[in-house]
Amino acid sequence: MRTIVMIFKGPLQSYGTGSHFEIRHTDNYPSRSAILGIIAAAIGIRREESSQLEELDGLKIAVRVDQVGHMTNDYQIAAKHKASGDFERNYVTRRYYLEDAVFVVAVEGEDDLIDQSYEALKHPYFQLFCGRRSCPMTYDFLQGIYTGSAIEQLHQLPWMAAEWYQRRMRQEEIRLDIYADQACLPNNRQKSLRRDEPKSFSQLGRQHDFRFEVHENFVVKNPYWISQREISETEHDAFAALSEE
Repeated sequence: MRTIVMIFKGPLQSYGTGSHFEIRHTDNYPSRSAILGIIAAAIGIRREESSQLEELDGLKIAVRVDQVGHMTNDYQIAAKHKASGDFERNYVTRRYYLEDAVFVVAVEGEDDLIDQSYEALKHPYFQLFCGRRSCPMTYDFLQGIYTGSAIEQLHQLPWMAAEWYQRRMRQEEIRLDIYADQACLPNNRQKSLRRDEPKSFSQLGRQHDFRFEVHENFVVKNPYWISQREISETEHDAFAALSEE
């Protein structure tokens, strides 16, 4: 059993699972549908090729939220056309995004499937995005392939938040959220039902099944934390600094 580790980051990301019509919401972290969609795009599976999408069902996914994103939205005006192609009307749409978020994504599976997915992610067939086409994936998103489970990798990796974000946090220990397929943490009872198991990405009718997702917290050390004692023991003499100049 091996695991692919990726980092999803960038100015904007968006992972909607329950949006319809003019308002397009986003979840607070990448959905299973979004992650499998990225892998499918890398392999070259087209939207209407639902039978090939089933080959990815064996993958187990876990996501660690290293940097909580700020919710923002985009106001757009779009044109609607009739089936004949004639213009019908303009309408307003709002699309929601996560700003400056960082997620560590671990994908676990059998060796053959993991090797195929990893090679495809290194050389993707289609362009990869963080949820929407306006949110391109960063060039260094693919971290590597490791031996062990997805949860083990998320427990071993250091805190991957941006330096400015780590410095802003005023705690010695930071509690991070991990969301995973139930198969990753079978003994965890903090589970919820989510409808983001993709069965078809066809534009004629996308289909998703329900699945159980579990949640746990994991504590990491803040490398930029300074205790109040250390601060009080530091000598600060502004006038001495001026005299040295």
